[in-house]
Amino acid sequence: MESSSERRPSWTFLTNHARVLVAISRDPGVRLRDVAVTCGLTERTVQAIVADLETDGYLTRSRDGRRNRYEIAEGAMFRHPAEAGHEVAGLLSLLADDTSSLRR
Repeated sequence: MESSSERRPSWTFLTNHARVLVAISRDPGVRLRDVAVTCGLTERTVQAIVADLETDGYLTRSRDGRRNRYEIAEGAMFRHPAEAGHEVAGLLSLLADDTSSLRR
C-alpha cells in the first residue's frame, strides 16, 4: 500500500496560468520552452497561456535581440470575484524566488 506522500496529487492549488506567470516573474527573459519544462506543460500550451495573459493585460512582450522579454502589468488584479480587489503581484511575490524580478 502506498502512502499519501508517494501518490501523485490529482489536483493542485494553482492553475497553469498562475504557474506560467510565476515562472515569468522569476525570470522576465525566460524562454518559453524552459517555462514549459518548469511547469510540466508543452511549449504550445505555454505559448497559448502567454497569449491569454497578454490579451487580458497581465503581461507584455517585447523583443530583446533574438529573445522575448516579458513584463508583468503593474496593478493587475485577479479575475475571479472571490479574489476581487487583490493584486496578482501579492501572489507572485509570495511564490517568486527572487522578488526583484517583479514589476510593481
